[in-house]
Parts: sequence; structure tokens; C-alpha cells
Amino acid sequence: MNRKKQDVDAHSAQQSKKATASGWIGSALEYYDFFIYATAAALIFPQIFFPKGDPNVAIIASLATYGVGYVARPIGAFVLGHLGDTRGRKQILVLCMLLMGVSTMIVGLLPSYEQIGLWAPALLVVCRLIQGFAVAGEISGASSMILEHAPPGQRGYYASFALQGVQAGQIMAAAIFLPLAHFMPADAFLAWGWRIPFLLSFILIVVGWIIRREVDETPAFTHDQTKKARSPVLDAFKYNSPNMLRVTLMAAMNVIPVVTTVFGAVYAVQPAYGIGFDKNVYLWIPVLGNLVAILIIPLIGRLSDRLGRRPPFIVGSLLAGAMSFGYLYAISIHNVALAIVMSVLMWGVAYQGFNAVFPSFFPELFPTRTRVSAMAISQNVGTATTAMLPALFAAVAPPGSQNIWMTVGGLAFAITIVAATAAWSARETYRTAMHELGRDVV
Repeated sequence: MNRKKQDVDAHSAQQSKKATASGWIGSALEYYDFFIYATAAALIFPQIFFPKGDPNVAIIASLATYGVGYVARPIGAFVLGHLGDTRGRKQILVLCMLLMGVSTMIVGLLPSYEQIGLWAPALLVVCRLIQGFAVAGEISGASSMILEHAPPGQRGYYASFALQGVQAGQIMAAAIFLPLAHFMPADAFLAWGWRIPFLLSFILIVVGWIIRREVDETPAFTHDQTKKARSPVLDAFKYNSPNMLRVTLMAAMNVIPVVTTVFGAVYAVQPAYGIGFDKNVYLWIPVLGNLVAILIIPLIGRLSDRLGRRPPFIVGSLLAGAMSFGYLYAISIHNVALAIVMSVLMWGVAYQGFNAVFPSFFPELFPTRTRVSAMAISQNVGTATTAMLPALFAAVAPPGSQNIWMTVGGLAFAITIVAATAAWSARETYRTAMHELGRDVV
């Protein structure tokens, strides 16, 4: 009997590690794809896929295609969330990865505006829609997978690795662009060099599929089959609406990476703004921030297992919002060193109070049978509210306007206050047993 229990415990521990590794690597691969698009939208696409007339219009249009990916995420959340709660966490994670990888490869093959005219931005939008659809199920599926495999009392620590993978994916995205942008002639990089990171997704698809097929379905999902909802989406809205609203508001913290990697890049690099950061230099800013984040995330995840999910979430959100002023101000005065320091503090440290905690906090707010649907829908709706922020920032603070850092920083800080308030209103979940999660709402 003891021998059998030891074997079960050993298998459970092994699956916890495999699920965590799968979540980490899968998130890294998917968000590599997602963020190479973000980088290219800020630095390359205005010159490639849009008419060469008014540079301001090209910038706003390119950033709008970035936002389209977020608009598609709620749709993907409904479909993939339903599949995750009815077919299993594992199946949707494999599907998400394949959709993301293929659509990213296609972007790398698209003709330019000069070659096919308006078809170029139209096809770019289609690919971005597929990317947004696919990524909608990644974090909710990976977080649920890791959470439901994690040992008791360590869910925050284990689940945080899903977001550490996201940061690693961003580092990979910048790490590919950095040597290409630095060593290639500018004309060659603009003509074809930027396509290389997109085409490399083929390798990532193969690696990710091999890893994810080794993970078992979670015990919570398997044991909950008798209670499985026929329509998880409807049940989520019927029983979990208050917490879904909270998650929607908390997910608006995506404003911080938007300020850092998208609008910040445009503000610093695009000639229309007149700041004149070198592209090679600017690409190091998110790399350094993410390198620090990779070290910080598991520490905060473990801290949330001891102090609770809400304290690091609230403190980190408010600090990150306040620091956005300093980050944008550093860009406005062309102070590269200060911009790097502020990026590391804002994104690499403070923002991780949110980033490291939500992969455990969000799914813990929902019961097993609707967990993926409820989290995916509310998180992606919240993230979608930040979809057009880069274009909005460029519209309310266009090239030539005054106090751009104050205008954009003020909007970002206001959003982080809303997110922190939503977290404060939520119930604490870190000491709740896995089988008891969601009992108060279902």
C-alpha cells in the first residue's frame, strides 16, 4: 500500500514539473511569436505595409494592426475556453501553439505594400487576428494546467513560471532582432532581414509540440468529469460574473507592457517624434527589463504563497503605473541610461507584482468546471481594452505635441489604479485547498 502511494506521489511530482516546464516553454514560444510582431509593428511595419505619405498616419495604422490581435482575443477566449473546460487543458494548449506558429510564419512571407498595395495591410490584419485568437487560450490554459498539477501550498510559485516563460519569449524576440538590426545593412534589414524571426517559428512549433505531448491531463479536470458543465461559458457568466468583472479590470494592467514595448518604442525611435533613439539601443531596453523579470517572478510567486495574492498585486500595480511617468520622461529628454533604469524598475521589478501573481490568482477565483472559460474570457476582454492604447496614445500625444510623457503617463497610471482597486475587492485565495476553490460561487 505504501509502495503504491509512493509511486503515485512520485508520478504526481513528476507531472507537476512537466506541467510547469510545458507551461514555461509553451508560453515562451507563443509569446515569442506575439512579441516579434509587436517589435516589428513599432520599428518596421510603418515602412513596409503602408503607403509612404504621411508618417503619422503610417505609425497609427501600424499600431492599430498590433491592436487588432487583442481585439480577436475575446473571440478566441470563448472558443478555446469552452474547449479547455470540455475537452481538457492539454488539447487547447497544443492547438493554440499550432495556430500561433503558422500565422507567424505567414507574416514573414507577406509581400510589401509596394508589391500588392492594400492587400498587404489586409493580409497582415488577418494574420494578426489568428495570432490574437490563438494566444487567448495560452495563459488561461497553461495557468490552469500548472495550478491543477501543483503541490499544495506552492501554487503561486509553480504557476508563476507560465509568466516567466512569457518574459523569456520577449527576450527571445528582442534577441533575434538585435543582431539582425545591428549587423545587417539597414536596407537589407528593411527589405528582408526582418522576416527571419517570423520564419524561425517553424522550429518553435516542432519543439513545443514535442514537449506538450508529454504532459498528462490534470487530476482536477479528470476527477471533475461527472460535474463537467455542458456549457462552461454560460455557467461562467451565470455563477462567476463578479469575479470575471474583477479579472477584466485587473487584466488592464497590460497597459504597462504597451507603454514600454509599443508606444515607448514608437516615441523613442520613429523619426516623426524627433527623439532619435537608435533602434539597436532601444531594443536593449525590454531585454534588460525582462532579464530582471525572469529572476523576480518566481520570488514574487513564492511570496504570494506566504503573504497572499493581493498584496504584491496591488503594490506592484501602483508602483508600475507611477513609474511610467519617469520612463516616458527619460525618453523625452533623450536620456538612454535613465530610460533603461526606469524600464528595469517599472517593467522588470514593479510590474512583476501583477505578472507573477495573476497566473495563480485568476484561476483560483473560479471552479474547475468553468476555470479556463471564465479566466480566458475575462482576462482577454480586459487585455483587449488595452488593444488600441498604442494608437490612442499616438492620437492624443501625436508628434509635435507638448508634455507627451505627462499625457501618456497619466493615462497609464489611472488604468493601474483601477486594476489595483479590483484586486483589493477580490477575495484572498492562496490558502484555499484545490478541491474547495470556487465553492462559494458555484
